Amino acid sequence: MQQFNRFNPSPRYRELIGLYRSLHSGGDKLSGVPPEETFDGQSLSGHVVMIARIVANFGIHTVLDYGCGKALGYEHWQGKRNGEPVTGLKNIWGVDAIALYDPAYEPYSQLPSGKFDLVISTDVLEHCPEQDIPWIVAEIFGLSDRFVFCTVATYPAKKLLPNGENAHITLKSPAWWKDVFDEISGRHFNRTYHLAVKHSPDGRAEVVKNY
Repeated sequence: MQQFNRFNPSPRYRELIGLYRSLHSGGDKLSGVPPEETFDGQSLSGHVVMIARIVANFGIHTVLDYGCGKALGYEHWQGKRNGEPVTGLKNIWGVDAIALYDPAYEPYSQLPSGKFDLVISTDVLEHCPEQDIPWIVAEIFGLSDRFVFCTVATYPAKKLLPNGENAHITLKSPAWWKDVFDEISGRHFNRTYHLAVKHSPDGRAEVVKNY
């Protein structure tokens, strides 16, 4: 079986990046969703509190959001820190720096260099081709110095790609995802990870591996 990587991703990966770039720039025309609301990064909102706990418990100072979409909430979300109201995720989490990466959204399409205390990736991996999952997950772990936080969906998406295909193209069981993460995390010492899967859009996430 051919092994793909960042410098030689599968043809399917390249195809999907093109489709997602079209959605980012032109919106989801099939569903009537404008560009500014298409992959806007709002899926992160349900995990802000959990990530704040990880930041506090593991002494996190730097964060990378891998597959951030448009990341529209980073500057505007409201929260509290030490009982005081604050604005923006950097202030809510109390970290020094947050980097953003999404290969299909031009402003964040360059992979940042260096390593980060925490790498997060929420509702991203199910959008990636199965044959590319190993190198993508390995890249996520390789970018982390301390902690990886990931969520994946196991159900079809409401959103369709411009070619009419469902946007969730890799639907696997929790056990399948845990095997992938366990194998790859075993090659990256001193990394802790949290993996949760969702079985429905409105359901609670099932924690597959907790720190």
